[in-house]
This record gives sequence, C-alpha cells and structure tokens, in this order.
Amino acid sequence: QVQLVESGGGLVQAGGSLRLSCAASGSIVSISTVAWYRQAPGKQRELVALHTNIGSTNYANSVKGRFTISRDNAKKTVYLQMNSLKPEDTAVYYCNADIRRLLDSTFRNYWGQGTQVTVSS
Repeated sequence: QVQLVESGGGLVQAGGSLRLSCAASGSIVSISTVAWYRQAPGKQRELVALHTNIGSTNYANSVKGRFTISRDNAKKTVYLQMNSLKPEDTAVYYCNADIRRLLDSTFRNYWGQGTQVTVSS
C-alpha cells in the first residue's frame, strides 16, 4: 500500500516561513506529477502548486513568488517552501501524487492526511 505522509506544518507569525515535506512509501515504481493543495475552513480545496516529472511547475496566483515546490526523486519526497506567509495562507495542506506501484500498469492518484498551517497576524 502507498502512503503519503506530510510534515512541517505548525503555527507561524505573518511574514514567517515554513517548509512542508511529503514522503511517499510503499512498493513504488514511479512518481509522476506531485502537488500541494490546501483547504481553509468553509472553503473548497484548492491547488497551491504542482511539479511534473519533467520539471514543469505551476502555482496558484495567490502564492506566486512566495512558495516554491520541489522534489527529491531518490527520497520520494516533495517539498513546499513557504515564505512571506500571510494569515490567508492558513489552511490544512495536502500532498497529492500520481504513483505507479509495482503491481500496477497505470498511475493512481493518492492523497496525504494533511498538515495544519496556521499564520497569525
């Protein structure tokens, strides 16, 4: 079974930084696109950033210039560096990945359990 485990969330003051990590484990053959989503209370889950397996990245307009997504394929880990944090960045952040397992012929989509990020003003 594949697991995505996020870490690095917490409480930070506005203007501060956090680095989220998401480690994948299991019988993984290949990881394609990875992404971070977030969901604030009373709002829909939204895409924050994504990183394809050929190095392309895409960011939500609200985080461009402040957040950076990266990945370490050898460690099967994706990161989200968040700088200049604002109170409106407060949300549960979820890792998402397209993964092919050893016994699969296709990629499947997986979610992590989420990590809370709270930015105080």
